Amino acid sequence: MRRILTALTLLCCLSAGCDSLRFAPTEAQKQNAWLHNRTVMIAAGTAKAENTSEQLKALTQLSEVQSRAFSSYYGLPKEFPQAETAEDVLAESNWQLARTALQQGTERPDAWEVADSMLELGIGICALLGGVYGTRAVGFLRQARTKSKALQEIIAGNELFKKQNESSTIAFKQAHQNQSPQTRQIVVKMKNGLV
Repeated sequence: MRRILTALTLLCCLSAGCDSLRFAPTEAQKQNAWLHNRTVMIAAGTAKAENTSEQLKALTQLSEVQSRAFSSYYGLPKEFPQAETAEDVLAESNWQLARTALQQGTERPDAWEVADSMLELGIGICALLGGVYGTRAVGFLRQARTKSKALQEIIAGNELFKKQNESSTIAFKQAHQNQSPQTRQIVVKMKNGLV
């Protein structure tokens, strides 16, 4: 019994939401973080050499220290971009690298796939534990996975209906006005892929 409760607690903690789930940093993101550090190091050096205001010097120095945290978090890249001088840093290839890293940074795992994987993991753990409680937990988790897929299909169908029948959108929303705030919140999160 204790094992089942531990496994279910772990499952609940892991599936608490996908908003914080992200893919591991890509090579482009690692290169961009490292390049950012080089950029602010050069900017801080330039600010100091050009005898700018103390405020600008302090801002560029702080930015350089902050940038080290990003590089440490992302990890070092396998290949380092050319970044010895300001001209190297400002090369078009580095601008493209920054755009690529930005685009990759916005990507998140598909919430439905994560939820299904978590339920599958929970089913596997409960099946390993076995016994009466394990069997019950497997049945419960399978039912939850089935309901999750059904909800996904309903939301996808509703969104398709609204797109194909724009004139009915107001009536559609009125039909759903009595939903509880919790239900509305769940549906909005699922529609936005944040569950």
